Amino acid sequence: MDNKLQAYIDRLNDLDFKGMYGGDFFLTWEKSDDELAAVFTVADALRHLRQGNISTKIFDSGLGISLFRDNSTRTRFSFASACNLLGLQVQDLDEGKSQIAHGETVRETANMISFMADVIGIRDDMYIGKGNQYMRAVADAVADGHRQGVLAQRPTLVNLQCDIDHPTQCMADMLHIIHYFGGVENLKGKKVAMTWAYSPSYGKPLSVPQGVVGLFTRFGMNVVLAHPEGYEIMPEVEEIAKKNAAATGGSFSKTNSMAEAFKDADVVYPKSWAPFAAMEKRTKLYQQGDKAGIDALEKELLKQNAEHKDWACTEEMMKLTRDGKALYMHCLPADITGLSCPEGEVDNSVFDRYIVPLYKEASFKPYIIAAMIFLAQVKDPVRAIMDMDASDAERKLF
Repeated sequence: MDNKLQAYIDRLNDLDFKGMYGGDFFLTWEKSDDELAAVFTVADALRHLRQGNISTKIFDSGLGISLFRDNSTRTRFSFASACNLLGLQVQDLDEGKSQIAHGETVRETANMISFMADVIGIRDDMYIGKGNQYMRAVADAVADGHRQGVLAQRPTLVNLQCDIDHPTQCMADMLHIIHYFGGVENLKGKKVAMTWAYSPSYGKPLSVPQGVVGLFTRFGMNVVLAHPEGYEIMPEVEEIAKKNAAATGGSFSKTNSMAEAFKDADVVYPKSWAPFAAMEKRTKLYQQGDKAGIDALEKELLKQNAEHKDWACTEEMMKLTRDGKALYMHCLPADITGLSCPEGEVDNSVFDRYIVPLYKEASFKPYIIAAMIFLAQVKDPVRAIMDMDASDAERKLF
């Protein structure tokens, strides 16, 4: 075993994460500090093993079921990559081709897709009060199916983005930051600007800004949430951020000035999202089947967005950051001024300058998802990693 992998093993031996076995991953703030650290450590260990051409398969067969109720590129392929890394085959649940339209219940669907499934990944981020609730209903159904002897195994549920949080994205973002600054011990006191930015589209989920403030405040960082008036996030998530900051010696503050947030920031995360109140209204309109109301709301929100085109990550705005060299982050795809749209979240020159770090940021997500599955499905993760390293199994056999 090389020194790097030994360091990961030593780190895991110092952490208490036994409670993750047999569980799910819904929200980062439901996990302990040790459990989050275990996800980061296992993600790094799996990446290290793969780069050393060592097989990381813990399953000889089985399925990873993916259900995406919203469009996705990065998360969809990250989930597929994570499942494949561990030896699972991915099967998409296409609701349009299922019996859900014929009245099949959540409980029935969950059990019918899970006879040989070890993990279910769900993205359901469009409707306030619905996505996370649906995921928990699926998790409860398969847990009951396992208890009743219907399912030979209890699949792990991984939140691939809901209406509240985007844990796989934000955990990948944080692991990127940890590597960028040379270790978690170097994050305390760093200023993070989580800011709204103009987009020519409407209805973007709240889960990324909420996930960022809900997670980054756990590392002693000074997190600033910036947005124009009327673009508030869920108040309960703000309360979580405040409590996290108080516990870690960092801070959580809000401002209606993008420039104030960017001032001396070490990390900037300019991203559009829809106002919490508007998303609540949108959910009710969809429940009522009020298409005219939805169309009217869309026009209203687009008009509201257009009043704040100055909320953009420009070269001038970046000059306000610490030494003008803050780490620019985005979950992607970004609305890039002059490239993907006439006016958007970020100037093309800024985006292009950070394109390699952005792609590196995204590259952590498959390993984060794999680590979440690994810790839920493997009773002794330390022994499993050591056995992988000691085996003769290579990923590439030539």
